[in-house]
Amino acid sequence: MKTLILAAFLSMTATPAVLAQSSHGMDHSNMPMTDEQMDGAIHAKAVVNSIGDGTANVSHDPIPEIGWPAMTMDMTVLEGAQMSDDLAPGDSVILMLVKGDDGMYAIGAMMPN
Repeated sequence: MKTLILAAFLSMTATPAVLAQSSHGMDHSNMPMTDEQMDGAIHAKAVVNSIGDGTANVSHDPIPEIGWPAMTMDMTVLEGAQMSDDLAPGDSVILMLVKGDDGMYAIGAMMPN
């Protein structure tokens, strides 16, 4: 019985770590990014306000991994970013943010949430 309880506990404590590393359904295999950029990618929940040519205005939840509070901001969308074709203002999305060589984060992927 103790073994069963221990096994159940261990499986439950491992689940959040696995989910935290989830790619949120994004296929990153064809993205033009370095391995270092992919390893450092951050995922965040956001709402799309507008999408322009090479930019997106989003209102994102807090992003504790990089110390950002919830805010609305314009962000660069990387060339070749994975994006759903039918995204529209008001859509809830998951962003994959990638840190560039300049230290700035840009959108590497944006998928419906």
